[in-house]
Amino acid sequence: MKTKTVKEKNLESFSHLRSKFHYKNVMQVPRLLKAVVSVGTGSQIKKDSKKNDFITDRLSKITGQKASPRPAKKAVATFKTRKGDILGAMVTLRGTRMNLFLDKFLNVALPRTKDFKGISRNAVDQMGNLTIGIKEHSIFPETADEDLKDVFGLAITIVTTAKNKEEATAFFEYLGIPFKKN
Repeated sequence: MKTKTVKEKNLESFSHLRSKFHYKNVMQVPRLLKAVVSVGTGSQIKKDSKKNDFITDRLSKITGQKASPRPAKKAVATFKTRKGDILGAMVTLRGTRMNLFLDKFLNVALPRTKDFKGISRNAVDQMGNLTIGIKEHSIFPETADEDLKDVFGLAITIVTTAKNKEEATAFFEYLGIPFKKN
């Protein structure tokens, strides 16, 4: 039996969630808008300027889309940053690339995570978005084993059209997000 992809589940969610939330229209059902993958590099860039290029390259390989560098919005003397200094990288995925990335993340990367017991339900915010922090980028299959000396963490935010936390949690469960058992 073939497992359904994120895209197929996203399209079929109306019939599944209709009885629970009493939707009258297909447009009321939550759907995926975008997935944002971001990495903060912070003060590491001052010590090693090639680190930022390495992180941008790895993020581009993981997501399949070129990562954009994120500059500092203002200067902060305590952190020794100037306005315009590159402090991280970010990729916004929509459409087919988002669906492919989420399939790879849920079916390949999360099972490779060490001591993974599920995602906390508190990761879903009141606006219906899910933010997951990953400690090591090495769980993705695109990373080479010899590059494990430069391990970095990343944040994945999945944005939906859900109106509240309850709808979003039910939608994410239907999509196959592995939440912790209560």
